[in-house]
Amino acid sequence: MSQIDIDPALGLLAEFGKLTGNTTRHIKQMRQEAIFKDGALPARVKALSAMLWAISARCEPCFKFYVQQAVKLGATEMEMGEVLAVASTMGGCVGEMWALKAFKAYKDFTSGEAVPETEPSCCQ
Repeated sequence: MSQIDIDPALGLLAEFGKLTGNTTRHIKQMRQEAIFKDGALPARVKALSAMLWAISARCEPCFKFYVQQAVKLGATEMEMGEVLAVASTMGGCVGEMWALKAFKAYKDFTSGEAVPETEPSCCQ
């Protein structure tokens, strides 16, 4: 799955980065430090937490990215399910719908239907 498959606007990231003083590069660097490194919490737990935040914010490109990263970092289907239950519980009906979309992203990714060619994210 390419960036454009996740969201067509992502095709403008390079141009957007130039226009905004490379803020996207800085956000990517912060993400690498804060989420994708093991610390007191394993990186997979932090990626699941980022997915939860993205669901709450209703950012579909973000949660698709964090679903993929959590799986790559070793998150299991059961772990995914527990975090999606938190999203559903905290968000009620709307939270459940967005958690369901994240579960679909998980199923698509783990079935091999959505293999990213690059690191897609809405804030890359």
